[in-house]
Amino acid sequence: MIDKAVDAFFAERKAAWLKKNIKASMSDDEIKQTHMECESVFSLQNWLPNAAKRAGQISISTHPCTFSHPSARKNKNGYVSSIIAKSERSNDGFLRSGNVDVVADALGNAAALDVYKFLTLVLEDGQTLLQHLEQDSDLAKRLFRTTPPDQASDYQALKNGFLAMTAPSQEAITSSKIKQVYFPLTVKNGQDVSYHQLSLLTASGILFAMRKQLDTMRFGDDIKLAREQRKANLRHPTHREISNLTTIGYGGTKPQNISVLNNQNGGKAHLLMSMPPKLQRRDSHFPSSNFFTQVVRYRHCQTQFKALDALYRLPNEHFNNMQTRAKRDELYQSMIDYVIEKMYLIREVALQQYVATSSGLSKAQRIWLCSEFTQERFATDSWLDEICDAIVSFIFHGYEKTLGSKAIKFSYAEHQHMKQLVRDNKEFLR
Repeated sequence: MIDKAVDAFFAERKAAWLKKNIKASMSDDEIKQTHMECESVFSLQNWLPNAAKRAGQISISTHPCTFSHPSARKNKNGYVSSIIAKSERSNDGFLRSGNVDVVADALGNAAALDVYKFLTLVLEDGQTLLQHLEQDSDLAKRLFRTTPPDQASDYQALKNGFLAMTAPSQEAITSSKIKQVYFPLTVKNGQDVSYHQLSLLTASGILFAMRKQLDTMRFGDDIKLAREQRKANLRHPTHREISNLTTIGYGGTKPQNISVLNNQNGGKAHLLMSMPPKLQRRDSHFPSSNFFTQVVRYRHCQTQFKALDALYRLPNEHFNNMQTRAKRDELYQSMIDYVIEKMYLIREVALQQYVATSSGLSKAQRIWLCSEFTQERFATDSWLDEICDAIVSFIFHGYEKTLGSKAIKFSYAEHQHMKQLVRDNKEFLR
């Protein structure tokens, strides 16, 4: 016995071969003869040379081209290059080749898949037969030197035949059936661009390792128990669900035409949802330079500006009565309230968006809007004059902007009255 895995491999093959070839109508002698034939077919002296010849029909690849298109393996220039990615492991946080321990895939003639399975047998030391062959280990030499040395099927010939599975292509060959990306490299003379052609391939080992983990999370004993406890309104500490999965099929009714791993998984793989996030729309942004040009808008006060204009155009005897002046002050106050409302909104936004080092706000506006200046805001009044003047200017210029050439010029007395009305709201502006 060389290794239990090797013995189990041949025992399984012999059992399948006998089941196929022994008929119920056979006599005992015929059955005995069939058993002898089976031993001959699967003896190392006969099976290994035959398997070594068929090994070239299979190509080991970590990124099989057939996942892009079943007919992508061959084109007019020959077979598409089989890619075996040997990336170094790195703690870079990326899910990529080298950072995930997965088995290599294979593609090619489905009739030679038994050769691939043989070479990927994991032996008692944790290594595969293929690894033993590549290292010329004692075990490989004992297994593959089972024929007389004068025959052609000696160890080196068998090794060369089996390693044809992993032989690199003489030149890189791709296929028009594989998605192509032309990646710009250099620009010459400001016009000519040099490109590198990239063929996008599927890392099937990672793909099916992910499916295995997802299936364990979805159908394992823990998740079954968690679901039962959820139905009973009981808490389960490790309850996890993966939602919005999509299952994709490769190869249709012939998954073996895509790859070995695809065939082993029934041609089905899972895709995680890959949709852009739904970002919550921010209606308010913290101003970067000036609250009165970036937050408040004249158009939001158009109704008040037009109503003010109608009052200004009344004859003096009507404008100077108490009722008209009270209406005017109500319109002023509604615009001040609009500014105060926006002020409180920006103060909330400032908790997440304000960055002192990049803010171009004036000192007064920072004191007015940012929570880190709350103590100074209530302890001093010097900053408040600038804010009050800015609110008066907002109303003054907003009226002129809205009415255009039809706007009536404010008198100094009206300007001072506006300013006093704003200062009457200083407690609400703190």
